[in-house]
Parts: sequence; structure tokens; C-alpha cells
Amino acid sequence: MEKNTLVTKEFNYGQNDLIEIVGNLDTNLSLINERLNTNLMISPEGLSITDAPNKVEQVGQVLQLIDNMRRFYKRLERKDIEYAISAVLANKADAVAKSVHEVIIHSESGRMIRPKTLGQRQYVDAIAANDVVFAIGPAGTGKTYLAMAMAVKAFKNREVNRIILTRPAVEAGESLGFLPGDLQNKVDPYLRPLYDALFDIMGYDNYQRYVEKGMIEVAPLAYMRGRTLDKSFIILDEAQNTTNEQMKMFLTRSGFGSKVVITGDVTQIDLPKGKESGLKTVSKILMGIKGLEFVILTGKDIVRHPMVQRIIEAYDKYENREK
Repeated sequence: MEKNTLVTKEFNYGQNDLIEIVGNLDTNLSLINERLNTNLMISPEGLSITDAPNKVEQVGQVLQLIDNMRRFYKRLERKDIEYAISAVLANKADAVAKSVHEVIIHSESGRMIRPKTLGQRQYVDAIAANDVVFAIGPAGTGKTYLAMAMAVKAFKNREVNRIILTRPAVEAGESLGFLPGDLQNKVDPYLRPLYDALFDIMGYDNYQRYVEKGMIEVAPLAYMRGRTLDKSFIILDEAQNTTNEQMKMFLTRSGFGSKVVITGDVTQIDLPKGKESGLKTVSKILMGIKGLEFVILTGKDIVRHPMVQRIIEAYDKYENREK
């Protein structure tokens, strides 16, 4: 690179603002430099960079997004920094800047529930724009939780009258058939992740009240047969464990004014050997239908502990080698 192609730019920040932006032990600063392959550094004025014009422009856009986020979010997380960088690299900085202040809903504890990655942003937008959405991706990408947040939002806005959550009662390598209790006691372990998400978003007391009124229903997939579900927000979780017949049955339950979200991870199929996953087949059948969208989430959209992302990436590499 010739010297005359370099430009220098200063970004002025006060001491407190600078500490928030660069992060503890300059972790945010290091992440920006690593991902953009540049040399942003702390200077007497705040931050300084000397690099090619396009790099300087990218850094400026990233810092602007981070600055917007920190003014709105209670605390900047690593995922927020990665979100800002990914948005700039994907030429979506303007779109993300407009959505920084958008919150799907506040949880019962007051926590803001919002998309944290570009994939999650696409997912939320797809749910808002379509009657049926398939979200396919690994664990930790927010497939179920964001769908649940959108369902509660639609319910509170009176866009739907009911929330219906279901998943197939397929055992993940463990036998639950000898658990004590009645049928509901036996199926509850399969549905526990759905309960957990609902309790977190709307609180246990609210959940219990709406269940008693029949406005929220959590049930195994087999309970959906023969029903027509009008004015409902319906979520099918762990859809990779449906058979083709079950998937067809579920998709034909939707009635007028309903919205359907199907989530699953095709790398974690627990069906008996020889049974084909309805989630793997459905894209070949329904792709391109109006009002229906498939959203593919990846390891970049994982918002759990960073170790989860590393574990999934390691498994992907191993499985690809084995193939």
C-alpha cells in the first residue's frame, strides 16, 4: 500500500464514553481491529486510525453504530459489537442503525428483548411480514425465544387471541416412559423449554392467568390433530423431530388470522432410524410459496455463552470430515 493512499481520522470521545466504547481491557477495540484488519487505537482526542479510505469509513460506521447502541442499551455486550461489525461488512449499517432503538417487547423483569444479530433481525422481520415462517439453525440462535417474544407482542397488541406452543414428544436419547403421574406430568418434561421462555418473558403469574382462561396453550404435537386454529400465534418447536405426516398435519391446522412459526435444528434429529425428518423435507415442497419464508440461522447468530459457538463449530468441522 502506497503511503499517499493512507488517511488519518480522529474520533473524539470524552473519557467515560471512550471507556464504554473500547470495552474492559480494550476488548471491543481489539475485536474491531481483528475483524476489520485495521489499526484503530486510543489517542489523546479519543480514538485514531490511519488506514486506507474504505477502512477508515468502515471503522467510522462501526463506531457510530456502537455509540447508538450504548446510548440505548443498559450494557454493551460482545455480541453487540459483533452485530455492528457484521452490519457494516454486509453493507447494512443504515438499516441496522434505524432498528437499534427497536425492541420487540420488554420481559416481566424489564429486560429489553431484541434481535442481536443480522440473522435474528431477518428472522424477526420475516415473522412480521409472513403468515408462515420456518427458522432453521443451531442451538443458541434464539429461534424459539424470539418467536415467543413476537407471539407475546402480537397477543398484547390484540393481533391474535391465543398463543399455542407445541413440540413433538420425541426422546433425545433418554427414556421418560416410566415417569410417575398422569399424561400431563409425563409430557411436561418435553415442554419445559417452552414454559421457561414464557415464564421469563411474561412472568409466571401472568402465564398462569392466561392458561386458566384458555388464551395460552402448551401441548404436545399430537394434541393438534383435528383442530382448526383461528386468530392464533402458533409455534412448533423442535420441528426436526416431526415426521413428514406430522409436519403436513401441523401446517394444515392454521385458520383465519393466524401466524405460524416453525423452528428446528436439522443437525439434532432424534427420530428413530429410518424415519425422515419433516423439517428436512418441507423446504423441497414449500419453497417459493407466497406468504411463507425460510430463515437460515448460523453459528454467527448464536447468542449464548461464546463457548457454545465454539463447540458447535467444532462439531460441524468434525461431521464434515467424517462425511
